[in-house]
Amino acid sequence: MMERAGLPRTAAVIVIGNEILSGRTRDANLPHLARELAALGIRLREARVVPDEIDAIAEAVNTCRRRYDLVFTTGGIGPTHDDVTARAVARAFGRRLVRDPEAERRLRTWYGAERLNPARLKMAEVPEGAELVDNPVSAAPGFRVDNVYVLAGIPEVARAMFETLRSGLVGGPPLAARTLLVLAPEGEVAVVLAEVQRTFPDLEIGSYPFYRQGRVGTHAVFRGADPVRLEAARTRLAERLAARGIETVRMEEDGG
Repeated sequence: MMERAGLPRTAAVIVIGNEILSGRTRDANLPHLARELAALGIRLREARVVPDEIDAIAEAVNTCRRRYDLVFTTGGIGPTHDDVTARAVARAFGRRLVRDPEAERRLRTWYGAERLNPARLKMAEVPEGAELVDNPVSAAPGFRVDNVYVLAGIPEVARAMFETLRSGLVGGPPLAARTLLVLAPEGEVAVVLAEVQRTFPDLEIGSYPFYRQGRVGTHAVFRGADPVRLEAARTRLAERLAARGIETVRMEEDGG
């Protein structure tokens, strides 16, 4: 995808795995990647969960890589029959799936002759021309094709892989967030919240209801790259709500 001059860089995450869709496994990679990308000034704009199916993965990769600057996939690059992500990414790019000599060397070194078998050698297969992504935890690499980064599904391994990529990812000013706890339901603050959003169009302002100890309230969350603008917007909302007799509480500063 072509970079859009003057606009924030964007990203998508594709979580791959039947175990996620079945509810047997809770995904931990999406929240981690969202936080890490925000810290780099890269806006996560979309996340998808897709099954271990070549066509579904290829379709998601092709859609997202054309829409966003960066795409990260997690899962499906292990040694078993249902690990089909490498094959799917190769299909998405119209490339052959090949055994990478360096990936094979790493696996042979890690497992040794006695433990390396055909199933584990499968983890050396990548789309032709792919660049390997280092795996400091268990040697089997991920890979990159153009703007698509393919990471492991195991959270510890995915995080280690991302750390090896961090210095090469170009973003912008780190994204920050500010939260205002509003002691009133969304329906009572919606009009004022919309007014504040119109006043601060450069910020992302969202409302998230909660129910706590028998009381309904709203978290108003402000996101953007300029802390001064974030605080100004939060103050504006607090003042406008106070004029209506609605109590608010500033939450501690948090990340993007």
